[in-house]
Amino acid sequence: MLLRPAIRRQRALRMAVASIGAIALGSLGVGALTAAPQPDLQGEKSGGETTVFATGRNAFSFPAANLSDEERTRFVIGNSFFRRNWVEAPASTKARDGLGPHFIARSCGGCHVQDGRGEPPAIFNRLGETKDPTVALLIRLSIPGTDAHGGPRPDPVYGDQFNNAAIQGVKPEGRVTLRYDTIQGRFADGTPYSLHKPVYGFADLGYGPMHPGVMTSPRIAPQIIGVGLLEAIAEADILANAADQAAAPGPIKGVPNQVWDAPSGRMMVGRFGWKANVATIAHQTGGAFLGDMGITSRHFAQEACTPAQKDCLAAPSGQSGGEQGQPGVEIDDKTLADVVFYQATLAPPARRNINDAQVLRGQALFSQAQCATCHRPSYVTQGGPFPQLTSKALNGQRIWPYTDLLLHDMGERLADNRPDFGANGRQWKTPPLWGTGLIKDVNGHTRLLHDGRARGVLEAVLWHGGEAEAAKDQVLKMKKTDRDALVKFVESL
Repeated sequence: MLLRPAIRRQRALRMAVASIGAIALGSLGVGALTAAPQPDLQGEKSGGETTVFATGRNAFSFPAANLSDEERTRFVIGNSFFRRNWVEAPASTKARDGLGPHFIARSCGGCHVQDGRGEPPAIFNRLGETKDPTVALLIRLSIPGTDAHGGPRPDPVYGDQFNNAAIQGVKPEGRVTLRYDTIQGRFADGTPYSLHKPVYGFADLGYGPMHPGVMTSPRIAPQIIGVGLLEAIAEADILANAADQAAAPGPIKGVPNQVWDAPSGRMMVGRFGWKANVATIAHQTGGAFLGDMGITSRHFAQEACTPAQKDCLAAPSGQSGGEQGQPGVEIDDKTLADVVFYQATLAPPARRNINDAQVLRGQALFSQAQCATCHRPSYVTQGGPFPQLTSKALNGQRIWPYTDLLLHDMGERLADNRPDFGANGRQWKTPPLWGTGLIKDVNGHTRLLHDGRARGVLEAVLWHGGEAEAAKDQVLKMKKTDRDALVKFVESL
């Protein structure tokens, strides 16, 4: 871990603005030239005044730099409940009991290790299959039709996600198998490349067959830096991204996803999840506590047991909520709110190597290839929907996440063929790029895309299709020095 005083960076920024301004402005993308609280044309301070100057294993785990002392205390409390394991009931401890009956992880940090990105499981047998996926990979399930709010309709036996672990006396739902097929290709200069296409399956199903029309979608846990800042982007800015793209020539036509938000009790624009299928951090957190760990809360109060899972239905519930004066749930409102606050105030780390000539070349190429149309670099935040769950320190910040938070048709090769609210089976949300270059430091790998199939930035680009086909074709035509520069730019974010 390396921390540097911000003042040194600010001096360097002032000296470099004149020489880099034209390139930086050229990559701002659709609608990004609104007034900024402070000039930061290089986007060095990824999260505005919330930014931390950090690298290394803990780069994603710092609180926003401008939090008050009282807020830092709340951050630490939320962190403890985010990282520590929950235990199955009944237990001698009443603070963290209620795990399961089915689950894939024992803590939030079990999927988001060091607040970072998960990776797909390793291949370890002769058939190229893995038996026990890491907890950071989950499989969404649904069948044709929608639920009461227009979202995916769960599988009648296995619910809305596949859980490969269970408490004592309850059967796991089964295990996920995974193998890879290799796709070969060449750049225009003749340089070969290979891509690994994952092929998923299920084995040892605990409750019989799935629905014959079941649809599946693998999801890897993303890094969670800056999610509070993304939540503070004005909904009008997201809708303006869609309107600008609709009015512009060319194939890029992103659309927002309208999704149900349980904490607010209304439909909202989605901005989290790989298909923008979640609108708020509060909903994401409550849903993950239930789906991934089996921990109930106010808005997710029913265990995720289907009628076919009799042992799951008969399992004991935890007493954590009751111990805090809120019987009937396993995590009380205050504790859940502290976990939400913790995530909302995780700081994005600053960009690195901002004056490097290769990085600057890559930034120009990023703009020329139209990457910045979907990966919109910059916004000025306003405020989140639940002020009590975040900090005012996040408001009014010029941030550089590199996303339009819209759904895009990414082509058949990336399609999961599973709808999710307004998202169809070929659409994915543009993921933010901040922190990409630090994933290896934090998590020891460089796996990208929704299921971790890409083994680095360049492979992620080569998987692009659909609306991004033309941008990918430009990269295929680049010479190696330009490809390297493009990657180095993205890894500077």
